[in-house]
Amino acid sequence: MTMLATPEAAKAATPPPGIGDEEGLPAPRRYIAAAAAFVALGLVVLDGAIANVALPTISAKLQVSAAASVWIVTSYQTALVVSLLPLAAWAESVGYRRVFTLGVVVFTLASLLCALSPSLPWLAGARFLQGLGGGGIMSLTVALMRFTFPHRRLGAIIGAVAVTVALGGAAGPSIGAAILAVANWPWLFAVNLPLGVVALALTRALPDPRGSRRPLDFVSVALNIGVFAPLVIGGEIAVAFPWRCAGLLAVSGMCLVALIRREAPRPAPLFPLDLLRGRSFRISILASICCFAAQMSSMVALPFYFQHAWGLSATLTGLCMTPWPLTVAIAGPVSGRLSDRVGTAWLCAAGAGTLSVGVALVSIWPLGGGLGPLVFITMLSGLGFGFFQVPNNRNMLISAPRERSGAAGGMQGLARLTGQTLGGVLATLLFQIFSDSLAPRWGLAFASALALAAALISTMRTGEEPSAPSPAPRIG
Repeated sequence: MTMLATPEAAKAATPPPGIGDEEGLPAPRRYIAAAAAFVALGLVVLDGAIANVALPTISAKLQVSAAASVWIVTSYQTALVVSLLPLAAWAESVGYRRVFTLGVVVFTLASLLCALSPSLPWLAGARFLQGLGGGGIMSLTVALMRFTFPHRRLGAIIGAVAVTVALGGAAGPSIGAAILAVANWPWLFAVNLPLGVVALALTRALPDPRGSRRPLDFVSVALNIGVFAPLVIGGEIAVAFPWRCAGLLAVSGMCLVALIRREAPRPAPLFPLDLLRGRSFRISILASICCFAAQMSSMVALPFYFQHAWGLSATLTGLCMTPWPLTVAIAGPVSGRLSDRVGTAWLCAAGAGTLSVGVALVSIWPLGGGLGPLVFITMLSGLGFGFFQVPNNRNMLISAPRERSGAAGGMQGLARLTGQTLGGVLATLLFQIFSDSLAPRWGLAFASALALAAALISTMRTGEEPSAPSPAPRIG
């Protein structure tokens, strides 16, 4: 018997604009939207790398200690980490484009405040605001691209995101050094202003899927801050103040328990327990944390290895390390296109396994074995990381329903920052335990083990990878 659909039923079955459209935006609007997202994301990545290399100069100009100047970086990282999930949840409520645009505005204005800062407290506060703006950009870039491009091109566009991040990280130290060679440190932040204005002008082309209008739970937001702020700050002081670190980690754990209990009954929680219940998504998150921890541990160990073991200057060390991120940038688009055609579990396992082998070879490479082959091995590591990162991120995104793309993007960024924090803490602890000549090799060895763990974890989701986004219920 055929049922005639009533107008009300037909209306209820109609997906909201942007949610049910698998073909994305029409050209050329989709490319303008991509330019807006990539310029903004590039600024966030570049600014973190530029600030790191400028810490000695800024501490001297502001007449503060080197230890105190670290807050210029810590405040930025803390704001990024604590804002990813709340801003993703807010974007799902009021609209992705609105929150992303606000992130660009806050980041750009905070860059101006950084350039005008007269003291370290002012600069750290401005950097915190920058991090909040960066959180809105970082948590929503991939989600917006999901609505911008057809599903069949999702891997390729995530590869382009990986290129943006890799090139920003690789170019940051060189750009920062070039600016400091001709101008004072405030120009490190002032250069963001024209690019921020360009990104803001282009945001009108971004897709604007309708939000759910769910109210944001400010108690959960506060608990989220209580989870991640102590985690980042505790990681920074773990070696110098272990007992304070332990106390901060205890606070983080208690807030996490309270947050999970509060959010567990909700259909779309701020802390995305609904997504983490999915085995494929959960495995990708764990693998991502391990692989980013391996990458950060390697990035901390390699400069000491090149300078102490090989006796290279800082300039030559930078040149020897640059091929790694450049290889990631090359591998990203290739692995992205492959992930659109083949299952990503084995791609991720092969990529993480290659990273593990590359880093292990660096750790055992004899000092008389030649510098050229050693640099080639670091390129092998970058190739492996690129082939892991893009398919893994793609799987995270397509494991989530389209209306939960913001939460998936927030967890993606959170996994990356969590892994990098853990890798940095691990490398720092190894330098406290071993001599300067042995610590880099041990750091690389542990990085190899973490990458191998990421490879093994990735194989656990073979046969479970979704081939298309989950059906999207009506929102609004």
